[in-house]
Amino acid sequence: MRPIEQDDVDAVVALVFELAEYEREPESCHLTSGQLHSALFGPAPALFGHVAVADGRVVGCALWFLNFSTWEGVHGIHLEDLYVQPSHRGHGLGLRLLATLAAECTRRGFARLEWSVLDWNTPSIEFYRALGAVGMDEWTNFRLDGQALSALSGRAGPAPTHGNAH
Repeated sequence: MRPIEQDDVDAVVALVFELAEYEREPESCHLTSGQLHSALFGPAPALFGHVAVADGRVVGCALWFLNFSTWEGVHGIHLEDLYVQPSHRGHGLGLRLLATLAAECTRRGFARLEWSVLDWNTPSIEFYRALGAVGMDEWTNFRLDGQALSALSGRAGPAPTHGNAH
């Protein structure tokens, strides 16, 4: 496992598209190499990642960003995407990617490593539970996007011209 390098971006984009196919939503994936490159390597990166390499090529990835626990008072990692190509599963690459992120949390004093999994993805759920991960079943994820996001943003009113916007 190693951090994503600039030369890995195209391969990681391809993996994200494979993941979208696996998750039965290929039409929802619009990521470009330019977008990923900017998110990972732009002036103020807010996305980070690691790759799994086999036979000299990228075959898996973990894309993540920082979150913050107000109750713990420290950051954590939110794992956005974890994917290993089917032909390379069963060799410990997914485990090693997750272990790398757990080590990152430990090294930085972070409180949590969190992610979401589709409720029908039984093999992944079983894998995560075997690692000691617990489902946050009492929480429901929500999302605003598209027209609903635009509509709500229109209710914000004008941006403040001075002072703190709290």
